[in-house]
Amino acid sequence: MALLNLIARSSFYVLSYMFGLCCIAFIGYCLYVKYTHWKYDHIPGPPRVSFLFGHTSILLKAMREERVSHDLFLQWAEEYGPVYRINGLHLVIISVSCPEATKELLMSHKCLKDPVYKRMFSLFGRRFLGNGLVTAQTDDHWYKQRRIMDPAFSSLYLRGLMGTFNEMAERLMDKLGMLADSKTDAHMHRLVNSVTMDVIAKVAFGVDLDLLNHSDSPFPNAILLCLKGLMHHVRDVTFQYNPKNKKCVREVKEAIQLLRNTGAKWVNERKKAIQSGEDVPKDILTKIIKAANKEEHMDKEDEEQMLDNFVTFFIAGQETTANQISFAIMELARLPDILAQVKREVDEVLGMKQEISYDDLGKMGYLSQVLKETLRLYPTAPGTSRWLAEDMVISGVRIPAGVSCLFSSYVSGRLDKFFKDPLTFDPDRFHPDAVKPYYCYYPFALGPRSCLGQNFAQMEAKVVLAKLLQRFDFSLVPGQSFDILDTGTLRPKSGVMCTIKHRQTYTS
Repeated sequence: MALLNLIARSSFYVLSYMFGLCCIAFIGYCLYVKYTHWKYDHIPGPPRVSFLFGHTSILLKAMREERVSHDLFLQWAEEYGPVYRINGLHLVIISVSCPEATKELLMSHKCLKDPVYKRMFSLFGRRFLGNGLVTAQTDDHWYKQRRIMDPAFSSLYLRGLMGTFNEMAERLMDKLGMLADSKTDAHMHRLVNSVTMDVIAKVAFGVDLDLLNHSDSPFPNAILLCLKGLMHHVRDVTFQYNPKNKKCVREVKEAIQLLRNTGAKWVNERKKAIQSGEDVPKDILTKIIKAANKEEHMDKEDEEQMLDNFVTFFIAGQETTANQISFAIMELARLPDILAQVKREVDEVLGMKQEISYDDLGKMGYLSQVLKETLRLYPTAPGTSRWLAEDMVISGVRIPAGVSCLFSSYVSGRLDKFFKDPLTFDPDRFHPDAVKPYYCYYPFALGPRSCLGQNFAQMEAKVVLAKLLQRFDFSLVPGQSFDILDTGTLRPKSGVMCTIKHRQTYTS
């Protein structure tokens, strides 16, 4: 009995000691949070909901209600100005919509990528984007990868992709023709998403998925799961520990494994083909492998980075382009005057011919304006962020170093101080002679870390839209919403359901 009492007392003392340490640690953490408040509270911003969690509950509520978080950022920018703070625990994010600061921080190497990108290394414990091109933190690390990737996106190489762009877009036209003949409504986002995924698989990795005719493919759902999982992972640090999210976390892990296993299979097959001297496609995968082989040192981590970039390109190479095309179709379908004008241009340039040339793309200036206006109103990758390593003054507000700066193209594109009647879809904003505000429009980010594939994406979008406008009349199915679904990227929530009819001017 004495021994049991001794053990009980010892356990009590240990637990009391541990509890005391936890209390001291919690008090210390609260003091640190208070210090960050003191350091940054001179910066305007919305009232914190709580001392510890700051504005986190507001953002999580918006996410649960499937609202666009950037609408909150826009509301706060209109209320608190071009510089305001957002608090969450000990972290502070500074939202910036000042053109001068946007130029200074995005157009140079002065600021590193925000440490939040490190959270994209893995997703719920599975390596996701790793140390790839998007998540690389240091300039040296990023530049090494960019040097490998650049040849795969040269203007000369992109010109050579026109055949594939045409081929995949023709498959969509065939599918739409079948839907028109059967008088079946078209889920435009789903169809376009299949095309853009087919394009990136073919031109980047030499694989023909033919998703328009193989609707049972696991890849579209895997990508959607990864994007949703990434959004929860970045915005809600407790998500994976909540038991009710167990199924979602498991499905996301399985989706990541599918993508990385697929990447490893395709990379290894291509490596063997190159080593054995076989004829291989001169696609992005071949260029990446050959360029990587020229590096002096290639270790296991470099091999993993090839898979990181496979996942990055496989997702980014189709997701944002599909969303942009879908939003453009949505706006054109409800704006008959703009639709008529862009159809006239397409008819003048293409006439009855099926094969669109690279030179044809340059002649369709109004279609380019439509695509640019689409990205102003619906930037499919709406934001980026940088780490402020030095003190800075932005719009007269002193910003102490050691903080994240958030730049939202969604916010800048919808502020009326930059764009008159910002919610009106008006392609003439991007007419060559129109006066344009600088450093307020950056759907592909700006500067050296801007999107490598932006020219690829816009060429592909032009080919798909031009063929659609040339061949078909389309109208929106009544009753659907025009809401935006925020999955980290922005996509049309309704899917853009359309009634499709053959154009008489093309079929006659």
